[in-house]
Amino acid sequence: LCPCLIYGAYVFLPFDAPLLPTVSARLVYTLRCAAFATFPVVLGMIVSGISRLCSSALEPFGELHREVEIHRTYVSQSIHLFILYFFNMAVLATYLPQELLKLIPVLTGLFAISRLIFWMSYAIGRSFRVFGFSMTFLPLLAMLLWNLYGMFVLEPENLLA
Repeated sequence: LCPCLIYGAYVFLPFDAPLLPTVSARLVYTLRCAAFATFPVVLGMIVSGISRLCSSALEPFGELHREVEIHRTYVSQSIHLFILYFFNMAVLATYLPQELLKLIPVLTGLFAISRLIFWMSYAIGRSFRVFGFSMTFLPLLAMLLWNLYGMFVLEPENLLA
């Protein structure tokens, strides 16, 4: 489903990436796009804080209720996946040709939407969360494999340059 969503968004969304001839311009563009990917994480932090304040726990550092634990786990996992996403996206931006730079905001949107889907499905039940997690993790895995391919096969002479 992820490749179909990425392809559909790439073809049918009516925008193009700006002309980015230098590596520094591409990294700034990636950083700006990554700011939108923090929305689900920040929203999770807010909801986690509110649910912790509203919980009826007598001991604040004691055992957490299921509702509080869901939001805390979501925020923790989202932060870890965002770090992986951002570094892979930054490396990917340096290897992509100009025509394919439209993939950076498309992948950012997919990351944000898939984290929100994971959050909703995790609140429903633990067995339903695999869909949202796979929509987050599989594009990350594809980016990692492409980055490794680019570093070691396409441009091995520029690996440390």
